[in-house]
Amino acid sequence: MFYLPGFDPREPEVYWGLFRREARLTASRRGEAIVVDDPVRSADGLELAWTVRSRGVATRYALLRWEDIVRARFPQSGWARLRGVPTLLWRLWRSGYAADLRREGWRFSTVIFGVHVIYLMLIGLSLAVAGSLAALAPAVLQPWPWLAVPPLAYAILAGLMRVTRGKPLYVSHLVDDTAFTHAYAAGRAPEVATRLDAFADRIRAAAGEADEVVVVGHSSSSFLGIEVLDRVLSQDPGFGTRGTPVTFVSIGSVIPWLGLDRAAKSFRDALLRFGRARQIGWIDVRAPWDWLSIHGQNPLAACALTPPDLERPAVLGVMINDLITGSDVRRRQWNLFQMHFQLLMASQSTQGFDYLDLMTGPEPVHALASAARKGDDALESACRPGR
Repeated sequence: MFYLPGFDPREPEVYWGLFRREARLTASRRGEAIVVDDPVRSADGLELAWTVRSRGVATRYALLRWEDIVRARFPQSGWARLRGVPTLLWRLWRSGYAADLRREGWRFSTVIFGVHVIYLMLIGLSLAVAGSLAALAPAVLQPWPWLAVPPLAYAILAGLMRVTRGKPLYVSHLVDDTAFTHAYAAGRAPEVATRLDAFADRIRAAAGEADEVVVVGHSSSSFLGIEVLDRVLSQDPGFGTRGTPVTFVSIGSVIPWLGLDRAAKSFRDALLRFGRARQIGWIDVRAPWDWLSIHGQNPLAACALTPPDLERPAVLGVMINDLITGSDVRRRQWNLFQMHFQLLMASQSTQGFDYLDLMTGPEPVHALASAARKGDDALESACRPGR
Protein backbone atom coordinates (compact mmCIF):
# COMPACT_ATOMS: atom_id res chain seq x y z
CA MET A 1 0.00 0.00 0.00
CA PHE A 2 1.37 3.39 -1.00
CA TYR A 3 -0.32 6.36 0.66
CA LEU A 4 0.12 9.88 -0.71
CA PRO A 5 -1.05 12.55 1.75
CA GLY A 6 -2.56 15.87 0.82
CA PHE A 7 -1.12 19.37 1.23
CA ASP A 8 0.07 18.81 4.80
CA PRO A 9 3.30 20.08 6.42
CA ARG A 10 3.15 17.68 9.36
CA GLU A 11 5.73 14.98 9.99
CA PRO A 12 4.76 11.60 8.47
CA GLU A 13 4.81 9.99 11.92
CA VAL A 14 1.57 11.88 12.59
CA TYR A 15 -0.09 9.67 9.99
CA TRP A 16 1.39 6.54 11.51
CA GLY A 17 -0.04 7.59 14.88
CA LEU A 18 -3.45 8.18 13.30
CA PHE A 19 -3.32 4.84 11.49
CA ARG A 20 -2.33 2.92 14.65
CA ARG A 21 -5.01 4.60 16.78
CA GLU A 22 -7.79 4.05 14.24
CA ALA A 23 -6.66 0.46 13.55
CA ARG A 24 -7.14 -0.32 17.23
CA LEU A 25 -10.66 1.08 17.07
CA THR A 26 -11.49 -0.91 13.96
CA ALA A 27 -10.08 -4.08 15.52
CA SER A 28 -12.14 -3.66 18.70
CA ARG A 29 -15.35 -2.91 16.82
CA ARG A 30 -15.01 -5.67 14.25
CA GLY A 31 -13.53 -8.31 16.50
CA GLU A 32 -10.33 -8.78 14.51
CA ALA A 33 -6.75 -8.28 15.67
CA ILE A 34 -4.77 -5.62 13.78
CA VAL A 35 -1.11 -5.26 14.72
CA VAL A 36 0.71 -2.12 13.54
CA ASP A 37 4.52 -2.22 13.76
CA ASP A 38 6.74 0.77 14.45
CA PRO A 39 7.47 3.00 11.44
CA VAL A 40 10.82 3.12 9.64
CA ARG A 41 12.07 5.96 7.46
CA SER A 42 13.82 4.85 4.29
CA ALA A 43 17.49 5.70 3.88
CA ASP A 44 16.70 8.11 1.04
CA GLY A 45 14.00 9.82 3.12
CA LEU A 46 11.39 9.16 0.44
CA GLU A 47 8.98 7.16 2.57
CA LEU A 48 7.89 6.23 6.06
CA ALA A 49 6.76 2.61 6.13
CA TRP A 50 5.28 0.20 8.63
CA THR A 51 3.96 -3.35 8.52
CA VAL A 52 0.38 -4.23 9.42
CA ARG A 53 -0.69 -7.79 10.29
CA SER A 54 -4.33 -8.82 10.34
CA ARG A 55 -6.21 -12.05 9.65
CA GLY A 56 -3.17 -13.85 8.30
CA VAL A 57 -2.14 -11.04 5.94
CA ALA A 58 0.95 -8.85 6.21
CA THR A 59 0.66 -5.46 4.50
CA ARG A 60 3.50 -3.02 3.98
CA TYR A 61 2.01 0.47 4.26
CA ALA A 62 4.34 3.13 2.84
CA LEU A 63 3.65 6.84 3.15
CA LEU A 64 5.33 8.67 0.29
CA ARG A 65 6.69 11.92 1.64
CA TRP A 66 6.41 15.41 0.24
CA GLU A 67 5.83 17.44 3.41
CA ASP A 68 9.14 19.26 2.82
CA ILE A 69 7.71 20.64 -0.43
CA VAL A 70 4.58 21.72 1.41
CA ARG A 71 6.64 23.47 4.11
CA ALA A 72 8.45 25.48 1.46
CA ARG A 73 5.09 26.84 0.31
CA PHE A 74 3.10 26.94 3.54
CA PRO A 75 3.02 29.29 5.23
CA GLN A 76 3.86 31.81 2.53
CA SER A 77 5.27 35.15 3.54
CA GLY A 78 2.70 37.88 4.07
CA TRP A 79 4.10 39.82 1.14
CA ALA A 80 3.81 36.81 -1.18
CA ARG A 81 0.13 36.45 -0.30
CA LEU A 82 -0.55 40.17 -0.75
CA ARG A 83 0.95 40.05 -4.23
CA GLY A 84 -0.32 36.64 -5.25
CA VAL A 85 -3.93 36.45 -4.12
CA PRO A 86 -5.40 39.34 -6.16
CA THR A 87 -3.48 38.25 -9.27
CA LEU A 88 -4.65 34.65 -8.95
CA LEU A 89 -8.27 35.54 -8.24
CA TRP A 90 -8.35 37.85 -11.24
CA ARG A 91 -6.91 35.12 -13.51
CA LEU A 92 -9.40 32.51 -12.28
CA TRP A 93 -12.38 34.83 -12.66
CA ARG A 94 -11.36 36.14 -16.09
CA SER A 95 -10.75 32.64 -17.48
CA GLY A 96 -14.15 31.36 -16.33
CA TYR A 97 -12.54 28.92 -13.90
CA ALA A 98 -14.43 30.24 -10.88
CA ALA A 99 -17.80 29.61 -12.55
CA ASP A 100 -16.70 26.16 -13.74
CA LEU A 101 -15.52 25.14 -10.28
CA ARG A 102 -18.75 26.31 -8.69
CA ARG A 103 -20.73 24.27 -11.18
CA GLU A 104 -18.77 21.08 -10.47
CA GLY A 105 -18.39 21.50 -6.72
CA TRP A 106 -20.39 24.35 -5.23
CA ARG A 107 -19.61 23.39 -1.62
CA PHE A 108 -15.90 23.16 -2.31
CA SER A 109 -15.85 26.41 -4.26
CA THR A 110 -17.81 28.12 -1.48
CA VAL A 111 -15.13 27.13 1.02
CA ILE A 112 -12.17 28.00 -1.20
CA PHE A 113 -13.39 31.34 -2.50
CA GLY A 114 -15.05 32.15 0.81
CA VAL A 115 -11.71 31.81 2.57
CA HIS A 116 -10.16 34.17 0.01
CA VAL A 117 -12.94 36.69 0.67
CA ILE A 118 -12.15 36.41 4.39
CA TYR A 119 -8.49 37.05 3.60
CA LEU A 120 -9.36 40.19 1.62
CA MET A 121 -11.59 41.33 4.49
CA LEU A 122 -8.71 40.84 6.93
CA ILE A 123 -6.60 43.08 4.73
CA GLY A 124 -9.30 45.73 4.82
CA LEU A 125 -9.68 45.36 8.58
CA SER A 126 -5.95 45.72 9.09
CA LEU A 127 -5.85 48.90 7.05
CA ALA A 128 -8.89 50.29 8.86
CA VAL A 129 -7.40 49.64 12.31
CA ALA A 130 -4.02 51.07 11.32
CA GLY A 131 -5.72 54.14 9.79
CA SER A 132 -7.83 54.66 12.90
CA LEU A 133 -4.75 54.58 15.11
CA ALA A 134 -3.05 57.11 12.85
CA ALA A 135 -6.09 59.39 13.04
CA LEU A 136 -5.98 59.26 16.86
CA ALA A 137 -2.44 60.63 16.97
CA PRO A 138 -2.09 64.20 18.34
CA ALA A 139 -2.69 66.95 15.82
CA VAL A 140 0.81 68.28 16.33
CA LEU A 141 2.19 65.04 14.86
CA GLN A 142 -0.04 65.02 11.80
CA PRO A 143 0.34 63.98 9.02
CA TRP A 144 3.43 61.91 9.89
CA PRO A 145 1.60 59.05 11.67
CA TRP A 146 -0.01 58.15 8.36
CA LEU A 147 3.38 57.04 7.09
CA ALA A 148 3.22 54.25 9.65
CA VAL A 149 -0.11 52.90 8.34
CA PRO A 150 1.31 50.39 5.77
CA PRO A 151 3.81 48.69 8.13
CA LEU A 152 1.34 48.77 11.00
CA ALA A 153 -1.41 47.26 8.85
CA TYR A 154 1.04 44.59 7.67
CA ALA A 155 1.83 43.69 11.28
CA ILE A 156 -1.87 43.59 12.21
CA LEU A 157 -2.59 41.36 9.21
CA ALA A 158 0.19 38.99 10.26
CA GLY A 159 -1.41 38.67 13.68
CA LEU A 160 -4.84 38.05 12.21
CA MET A 161 -3.45 35.35 9.92
CA ARG A 162 -1.91 33.56 12.89
CA VAL A 163 -5.23 33.70 14.74
CA THR A 164 -7.18 32.30 11.75
CA ARG A 165 -4.60 29.73 10.67
CA GLY A 166 -6.32 26.87 12.52
CA LYS A 167 -9.89 25.78 12.95
CA PRO A 168 -12.53 26.72 12.13
CA LEU A 169 -11.31 29.01 9.31
CA TYR A 170 -7.89 27.64 8.21
CA VAL A 171 -7.38 30.82 6.20
CA SER A 172 -3.64 30.65 5.57
CA HIS A 173 -3.71 26.91 4.91
CA LEU A 174 -6.43 27.05 2.27
CA VAL A 175 -5.11 30.23 0.67
CA ASP A 176 -1.61 28.75 0.38
CA ASP A 177 -2.94 25.38 -0.77
CA THR A 178 -4.84 27.15 -3.54
CA ALA A 179 -1.72 29.07 -4.55
CA PHE A 180 0.25 25.81 -4.73
CA THR A 181 -2.43 24.02 -6.77
CA HIS A 182 -2.56 26.70 -9.44
CA ALA A 183 1.21 27.17 -9.46
CA TYR A 184 1.49 23.44 -10.09
CA ALA A 185 -1.13 23.68 -12.82
CA ALA A 186 0.95 26.34 -14.56
CA GLY A 187 4.19 24.36 -14.25
CA ARG A 188 5.64 26.62 -11.57
CA ALA A 189 6.35 23.82 -9.08
CA PRO A 190 9.21 21.89 -10.72
CA GLU A 191 10.25 20.32 -7.41
CA VAL A 192 7.01 18.32 -7.42
CA ALA A 193 7.79 16.69 -10.77
CA THR A 194 11.13 15.43 -9.47
CA ARG A 195 9.46 13.93 -6.41
CA LEU A 196 6.75 12.27 -8.48
CA ASP A 197 9.42 10.65 -10.66
CA ALA A 198 10.97 9.16 -7.53
CA PHE A 199 7.57 7.95 -6.32
CA ALA A 200 6.94 6.32 -9.71
CA ASP A 201 10.20 4.38 -9.48
CA ARG A 202 9.28 3.14 -6.01
CA ILE A 203 5.80 2.01 -7.06
CA ARG A 204 7.03 0.34 -10.23
CA ALA A 205 9.61 -1.69 -8.29
CA ALA A 206 6.97 -2.95 -5.84
CA ALA A 207 5.01 -4.78 -8.53
CA GLY A 208 7.53 -7.61 -8.57
CA GLU A 209 7.62 -7.95 -4.79
CA ALA A 210 3.97 -7.95 -3.71
CA ASP A 211 0.76 -9.89 -4.32
CA GLU A 212 -1.06 -6.61 -4.90
CA VAL A 213 -0.13 -2.95 -5.23
CA VAL A 214 -2.51 -0.23 -4.04
CA VAL A 215 -1.89 3.50 -4.39
CA VAL A 216 -4.07 5.76 -2.22
CA GLY A 217 -4.27 9.46 -3.10
CA HIS A 218 -5.98 11.64 -0.50
CA SER A 219 -7.08 15.22 -1.14
CA SER A 220 -4.48 16.99 -3.35
CA SER A 221 -2.80 13.63 -3.93
CA SER A 222 -5.91 12.50 -5.78
CA PHE A 223 -4.41 14.35 -8.74
CA LEU A 224 -0.78 13.74 -7.79
CA GLY A 225 -1.48 9.99 -7.60
CA ILE A 226 -2.78 10.05 -11.17
CA GLU A 227 0.35 11.90 -12.26
CA VAL A 228 2.53 9.29 -10.51
CA LEU A 229 0.79 6.31 -12.09
CA ASP A 230 0.85 7.99 -15.50
CA ARG A 231 4.62 8.26 -15.10
CA VAL A 232 4.82 4.57 -14.21
CA LEU A 233 2.84 3.65 -17.32
CA SER A 234 4.99 5.86 -19.53
CA GLN A 235 8.07 4.00 -18.29
CA ASP A 236 6.42 0.57 -18.34
CA PRO A 237 3.27 0.27 -20.48
CA GLY A 238 2.86 -3.32 -19.28
CA PHE A 239 2.66 -2.32 -15.63
CA GLY A 240 -0.37 -3.95 -14.02
CA THR A 241 -0.63 -6.73 -16.64
CA ARG A 242 1.99 -9.18 -15.38
CA GLY A 243 0.11 -10.90 -12.57
CA THR A 244 0.31 -8.26 -9.83
CA PRO A 245 -3.00 -6.36 -9.68
CA VAL A 246 -2.68 -2.59 -9.25
CA THR A 247 -5.43 -0.32 -7.93
CA PHE A 248 -5.63 3.42 -7.44
CA VAL A 249 -7.93 4.66 -4.66
CA SER A 250 -8.81 8.37 -4.79
CA ILE A 251 -10.33 9.53 -1.54
CA GLY A 252 -11.44 13.04 -0.63
CA SER A 253 -10.77 13.80 -4.30
CA VAL A 254 -10.22 17.32 -5.66
CA ILE A 255 -9.25 16.37 -9.21
CA PRO A 256 -11.34 19.13 -10.89
CA TRP A 257 -9.69 21.75 -8.64
CA LEU A 258 -6.59 21.26 -10.76
CA GLY A 259 -8.08 19.88 -13.96
CA LEU A 260 -10.45 22.79 -14.60
CA ASP A 261 -7.54 25.25 -14.65
CA ARG A 262 -6.83 25.94 -18.32
CA ALA A 263 -3.14 26.12 -17.48
CA ALA A 264 -3.13 22.47 -16.36
CA LYS A 265 -2.76 20.99 -19.84
CA SER A 266 -0.09 18.52 -18.76
CA PHE A 267 -2.30 17.13 -16.01
CA ARG A 268 -5.36 16.97 -18.25
CA ASP A 269 -3.38 14.91 -20.75
CA ALA A 270 -2.23 12.58 -17.94
CA LEU A 271 -5.79 12.26 -16.65
CA LEU A 272 -7.07 11.31 -20.09
CA ARG A 273 -4.32 8.71 -20.53
CA PHE A 274 -5.03 7.27 -17.09
CA GLY A 275 -8.71 7.10 -17.98
CA ARG A 276 -7.77 4.64 -20.74
CA ALA A 277 -5.42 2.54 -18.57
CA ARG A 278 -7.78 -0.29 -17.70
CA GLN A 279 -4.95 -2.47 -16.42
CA ILE A 280 -4.96 -0.31 -13.29
CA GLY A 281 -8.17 -0.41 -11.26
CA TRP A 282 -9.56 2.87 -9.97
CA ILE A 283 -11.93 3.37 -7.04
CA ASP A 284 -13.17 6.86 -6.23
CA VAL A 285 -14.40 6.96 -2.63
CA ARG A 286 -16.90 9.82 -2.45
CA ALA A 287 -18.37 11.58 0.57
CA PRO A 288 -21.06 14.16 -0.28
CA TRP A 289 -20.77 15.56 3.27
CA ASP A 290 -17.08 16.47 2.80
CA TRP A 291 -16.93 20.16 1.84
CA LEU A 292 -13.22 19.88 1.01
CA SER A 293 -13.70 17.38 -1.81
CA ILE A 294 -15.39 17.48 -5.21
CA HIS A 295 -17.67 14.53 -5.74
CA GLY A 296 -20.36 15.38 -8.26
CA GLN A 297 -19.66 13.40 -11.42
CA ASN A 298 -16.99 11.45 -13.26
CA PRO A 299 -13.76 13.40 -12.64
CA LEU A 300 -12.84 13.38 -16.32
CA ALA A 301 -16.22 14.79 -17.30
CA ALA A 302 -15.92 17.31 -14.47
CA CYS A 303 -12.67 18.49 -16.08
CA ALA A 304 -14.47 18.93 -19.44
CA LEU A 305 -12.91 15.75 -20.86
CA THR A 306 -14.78 12.91 -22.52
CA PRO A 307 -14.28 9.81 -20.36
CA PRO A 308 -12.85 7.05 -22.57
CA ASP A 309 -14.27 4.45 -20.18
CA LEU A 310 -17.55 5.29 -18.47
CA GLU A 311 -16.86 2.65 -15.80
CA ARG A 312 -13.68 4.43 -14.69
CA PRO A 313 -13.51 5.23 -11.90
CA ALA A 314 -15.67 2.77 -10.00
CA VAL A 315 -17.56 4.87 -7.46
CA LEU A 316 -17.91 4.00 -3.79
CA GLY A 317 -20.22 6.45 -2.03
CA VAL A 318 -20.04 6.67 1.76
CA MET A 319 -22.63 8.44 3.88
CA ILE A 320 -21.53 10.13 7.09
CA ASN A 321 -23.91 8.06 9.22
CA ASP A 322 -22.08 4.96 8.00
CA LEU A 323 -18.96 6.23 9.79
CA ILE A 324 -19.98 8.20 12.88
CA THR A 325 -23.04 8.54 15.08
CA GLY A 326 -25.48 11.45 15.08
CA SER A 327 -23.97 13.11 18.14
CA ASP A 328 -20.48 13.01 16.62
CA VAL A 329 -21.82 14.35 13.35
CA ARG A 330 -23.21 17.40 15.16
CA ARG A 331 -19.96 17.87 17.05
CA ARG A 332 -17.62 17.51 14.06
CA GLN A 333 -19.56 18.75 11.05
CA TRP A 334 -18.13 22.30 11.11
CA ASN A 335 -14.55 21.15 11.62
CA LEU A 336 -13.87 20.95 7.91
CA PHE A 337 -10.46 19.31 8.15
CA GLN A 338 -11.59 16.63 10.58
CA MET A 339 -14.49 15.80 8.29
CA HIS A 340 -12.06 15.73 5.35
CA PHE A 341 -10.02 13.08 7.19
CA GLN A 342 -13.05 11.10 8.40
CA LEU A 343 -12.85 8.61 5.54
CA LEU A 344 -9.36 7.64 6.73
CA MET A 345 -10.59 6.94 10.25
CA ALA A 346 -12.27 3.95 11.84
CA SER A 347 -15.98 3.52 11.27
CA GLN A 348 -18.19 3.38 14.33
CA SER A 349 -20.37 0.96 12.40
CA THR A 350 -19.55 -2.74 12.14
CA GLN A 351 -20.99 -2.80 8.62
CA GLY A 352 -20.01 -1.11 5.40
CA PHE A 353 -16.96 0.94 4.53
CA ASP A 354 -14.00 1.14 6.90
CA TYR A 355 -10.67 2.38 5.53
CA LEU A 356 -8.61 0.47 8.08
CA ASP A 357 -10.49 -2.75 7.38
CA LEU A 358 -10.04 -2.24 3.64
CA MET A 359 -6.32 -1.57 3.90
CA THR A 360 -5.51 -4.41 6.34
CA GLY A 361 -8.01 -7.15 5.51
CA PRO A 362 -7.43 -10.35 3.54
CA GLU A 363 -9.72 -9.38 0.67
CA PRO A 364 -7.64 -7.70 -2.07
CA VAL A 365 -8.57 -4.14 -2.92
CA HIS A 366 -8.76 -4.94 -6.60
CA ALA A 367 -11.69 -7.26 -5.78
CA LEU A 368 -13.57 -4.23 -4.44
CA ALA A 369 -12.82 -2.36 -7.66
CA SER A 370 -14.21 -5.27 -9.69
CA ALA A 371 -17.29 -5.45 -7.49
CA ALA A 372 -17.89 -1.73 -7.88
CA ARG A 373 -17.81 -2.08 -11.67
CA LYS A 374 -20.37 -4.92 -11.52
CA GLY A 375 -22.98 -3.01 -9.55
CA ASP A 376 -24.24 -1.98 -6.15
CA ASP A 377 -25.22 -5.47 -4.93
CA ALA A 378 -21.76 -6.89 -5.49
CA LEU A 379 -20.22 -3.80 -3.96
CA GLU A 380 -22.37 -4.00 -0.84
CA SER A 381 -21.34 -7.63 -0.39
CA ALA A 382 -17.67 -6.78 -0.87
CA CYS A 383 -17.81 -4.09 1.83
CA ARG A 384 -19.20 -6.29 4.59
CA PRO A 385 -16.88 -7.53 7.33
CA GLY A 386 -15.60 -11.02 6.69
CA ARG A 387 -16.00 -10.53 2.96
